[in-house]
Amino acid sequence: MFISLRELELRTVRFSVDIPPGEIDYDGKITQSSVLHSEGTAQLLNHSLGEIRVQGDLNVGVETICDRCLEAARFPIENHFDLVYMPAADARSRIVDEIDQGGIDVGYYDGNGLALDDVFREVVLLALPMQVICDETCKGICPVCGENRNQRDCGCQAEAPDDRWSKLEALRAEIAPHN
Repeated sequence: MFISLRELELRTVRFSVDIPPGEIDYDGKITQSSVLHSEGTAQLLNHSLGEIRVQGDLNVGVETICDRCLEAARFPIENHFDLVYMPAADARSRIVDEIDQGGIDVGYYDGNGLALDDVFREVVLLALPMQVICDETCKGICPVCGENRNQRDCGCQAEAPDDRWSKLEALRAEIAPHN
């Protein structure tokens, strides 16, 4: 769905969209596993500056690779978003402090409007954790043999810690506050 500046000059645009899996590209690392549903509004904040505010709610299921075991990890995302987009052509001459509303993120758009698919893609990517794990109890991959320790305990012995750090560990223990 594309929201044009002309339409926003006339009125606030309300949207309710369902986007099936496969229509939005998430950099190849993430796949959408359910229909993305979003409802919200888009409005022009300042007619002379072309600032567009998009706010609403988004629900979707995504799948990616676990950072510990390299198996599939599924995440439900339910997120409220409140974003402001400014024209990219004017970005160099603007000061971000012009927007005095707390909790609002600022992005940029090219052309005469904003594609909602780009907004949804950004919301989904920002909602994912920095480290993606399939489960809090994930044991990961054995650093010796590469076996997935969630499926089978390989019995490998971990290498001895690097002794070069032992003096620093002793120093840390010595200067730590005594409880």
